[in-house]
Amino acid sequence: MAHGYESGRLNLPFVGISTFAKSPYQPDWSAIDADVAVLGAPFDAGTQWRAGARFGPRGIREASTLFSFGHAGAYDHEDDVTYLDGVRIVDIGDADIIHTDTKGSHAGIEAGVRAILKAGALPVVLGGDHSINIPCIDAFSEQEPIHIVQIDAHLDFVDERHGVRNGHGNPMRRAAEKPWVTGLSQFGIRNVSSTAKEGYDAAREMGSDILSVRQIRALGVEAVLERVPAGKRYYLTIDIDGFDPSIAPGTGTPSHGGFQYYEVLELVAGLAKRGQIVGIDLVEVAPPYDPTEITSILAAQLLLNTLGRIFAPR
Repeated sequence: MAHGYESGRLNLPFVGISTFAKSPYQPDWSAIDADVAVLGAPFDAGTQWRAGARFGPRGIREASTLFSFGHAGAYDHEDDVTYLDGVRIVDIGDADIIHTDTKGSHAGIEAGVRAILKAGALPVVLGGDHSINIPCIDAFSEQEPIHIVQIDAHLDFVDERHGVRNGHGNPMRRAAEKPWVTGLSQFGIRNVSSTAKEGYDAAREMGSDILSVRQIRALGVEAVLERVPAGKRYYLTIDIDGFDPSIAPGTGTPSHGGFQYYEVLELVAGLAKRGQIVGIDLVEVAPPYDPTEITSILAAQLLLNTLGRIFAPR
């Protein structure tokens, strides 16, 4: 319907339903036909301090509408590339979450990622706390091996604490145990962590390369990328607290001394050229702690620019 306008609708960012980047909504997980499928995983029962990341998918989706002005792609004058032109993105909604039931909630998330992979699309999962990475990685069990690249303040390599094995302090340990995970690059790790020294020792023994923000700045982006195995299939897991809380305050466990936007974008852009990014999750955005919404905007901007870099060469 043109609603009386001769040229159709203007459809400004604040108009309409907040799917990711205002992309088509596909509730039927058996009928995904796209290059990218976005899944919400609004689970935050894995948190050890401040909850709120259950509202992350909703916040990121709403923020993403800012970048949806309706014209094809997004022109970047620095790169002289129009990104996302012709890239087909669908939003498949959220995995169902069962309160207090980690196992059941994680199973729903895994089913969503498996449906995306079966359709041959790139899964982009919006958390939720970092425990949602566990079912995401589980969903890759039938795929070719993956190397994990993590952007995070925290190592998330706790084996078990009081019987808890699938909280948001455990995901990288659970990933390292998987036979289809060939190694981990853990970037941005800093300050006092939820992981004790034994966890760091175990991570390195299990194939992790761990770099802090300061170490990455000293090395430079190119030297850091050289440390990531070339030509591999990469799974990218981004904890928003990898960024400095001055630009990403809306998260449960902020950690000062974090990345700035372009540092992460340049790492991700280099990664997209070095191998194939085959899965993405972005976690720990907790909108209740950020009335300005800049954390959600950062998440949406980074994801859209990451997708641009992945698909530009194709």
